[in-house]
Amino acid sequence: MHMYNDPQQRIHPSALKAWMLSGWISAAVYGVIVAGVIYLSVRFDWPPWIAIAVTVLALAESVLEILIWPKLKYKQWRYEILEEEIQLQYGILVRHRTLIPMIRVQHVDTKQGPILRRYGLATVTFSTAAGSHEIPALSEAAAEQVRRRIANLARLSDEEI
Repeated sequence: MHMYNDPQQRIHPSALKAWMLSGWISAAVYGVIVAGVIYLSVRFDWPPWIAIAVTVLALAESVLEILIWPKLKYKQWRYEILEEEIQLQYGILVRHRTLIPMIRVQHVDTKQGPILRRYGLATVTFSTAAGSHEIPALSEAAAEQVRRRIANLARLSDEEI
């Protein structure tokens, strides 16, 4: 029986900033929704508790997405690229520990949306027959290095990556 240590590699600290920015964008959307509910409440004489409830929920969710979830998510995310497998550990409420055998990896890629690009980050994604997995928010250089290492260990040709 093989004993596994907890993965030691961490994602980039700028992930916090990227996730917080995403939280601010969500908060702006919630603000538009709250404004719409307040307008409708006044226009159609709805009970005040509806607007109050929507406002409280929007504020609570905004605090979670901006101040709490990014820190907890960053604290929990770990990965390790080994010869035989990829280890992932993540999760806030439910802790996930995933081992992906290297021989099962069929495709590996990097992706980068506008928020990650702003902070010089990229996400490595890799697929198996059972589904896809990712290592989020690595520096662009680290993401490329991880992508190449997984491709090499999984013996993928250039056409498959």
